[in-house]
Amino acid sequence: MQRCCRGKPAAIDKIVSGMQRALFRFGMTSANTRFSPQSRLTGDKKKCYPHQGRTKSVQTIFFSNTASLIRAFDPPRGVTALVGGGGKTTLMLRLARALAQSGARVIVTTTTHIFPPDGICLINPASAEEAREALLREQLVCFAKTAERGKLSAPDLPLAQMEPLADYILTEADGARRHPLKAPAAHEPVIPPQTRLVIAAAGLDGAGQMIRDAAFRPALYAALCGKTEEDTVTPRDIALVLAHPQGQRKGLPDGARFAILLNKCDDEARTKSAFAVAVELEQYDIERVVIAALGA
Repeated sequence: MQRCCRGKPAAIDKIVSGMQRALFRFGMTSANTRFSPQSRLTGDKKKCYPHQGRTKSVQTIFFSNTASLIRAFDPPRGVTALVGGGGKTTLMLRLARALAQSGARVIVTTTTHIFPPDGICLINPASAEEAREALLREQLVCFAKTAERGKLSAPDLPLAQMEPLADYILTEADGARRHPLKAPAAHEPVIPPQTRLVIAAAGLDGAGQMIRDAAFRPALYAALCGKTEEDTVTPRDIALVLAHPQGQRKGLPDGARFAILLNKCDDEARTKSAFAVAVELEQYDIERVVIAALGA
């Protein structure tokens, strides 16, 4: 793959065009459609979060609704936390259902607030024994308690007591109030220390909007980008906040994997933005970038 040249739109257009031709050739349907950039940025352009001086190739996966989310993200057994903007809840529930259909015992929960998921048994277990009994009855359960405004909050049972009971625990660890993009406040995100995979989501519908309209906590988002709230969100901005240690990598537990979902890739403009973001992310230590159209 050709070298990524920041600040040279023609170079990015050429890379995106090549990727789009490859997607057409592969039918744009397989989680095996991968682009592993081999180029490296050097000199003062090289950035690597959180380990300065070390880079890896970004594994970009184009995912369609017919492909496997399990294959796309390869979640480890244990706790997976979802942070960032548009698509967290949708991804959590679709991945949870896929894991349950594969025969796994799965818990979905939150460390912040979520809306009650449709079609999933909801319980706030008072003990590990009650939680175990729920998982014997149901392959997939939601452990949470009722909160204000029709939402759910973290259950009374500590996550450490849930962990031995299920094969997978998926927890929404951040809130964005339905904005496609997000910058975390001082108290965010709330990632459990035992988390083994963090997935950061960003909605591609945020590209081209003003920061004040696209981002939850726009002042913080603008500050991370070195811009004002009235400036337009670019693919570079999305990549920067996703990879920044005070952005979506904030609170990443030691040893945890980190992956990115670029969501709402449902038209030509957003597809171009998605690949431009993926090219920008080549500078950073990111395991994989999944480009998808999962909805809000």
